[in-house]
Amino acid sequence: MGLFVEAVDVWAAPIPDRAGGLAEGLRALRDAGADLQCIIARREPDQPGKGVVFVTPLQGTRKSPRRPSSDSLPRNTVHSVRVSGRDRPGIAATVAQRIAEAGISLRGFTAVVIGAQFIAYLALDSRGDADRVTRILTQT
Repeated sequence: MGLFVEAVDVWAAPIPDRAGGLAEGLRALRDAGADLQCIIARREPDQPGKGVVFVTPLQGTRKSPRRPSSDSLPRNTVHSVRVSGRDRPGIAATVAQRIAEAGISLRGFTAVVIGAQFIAYLALDSRGDADRVTRILTQT
């Protein structure tokens, strides 16, 4: 499929659902040296006043920052796989189908297209599932 596939650490943390709740957490990450690639934040519809933020530190040659100790910062790691490549019609369906055929249930799927490229974050239930998905999507 010509995809770049890698397991990544997606940090997750609760945030207050109020003006400035997200800004406080992101400011603390910035001050700790985090260089983020992806940020997703949303309300928790079944928990009034609460939200959740997911952040992905950049991977590669730069050393990922240590998690800061503040209570407002990510504390949980979501087992995830980042998939990127040339965008084309149906690529998300193809990726989801290959995972389904292997009997793996996705915890979450987030994707975006920028120019001619797509990037997707696949959340899984375990590191083992993330490793399996990585192998499945890199097979030709």
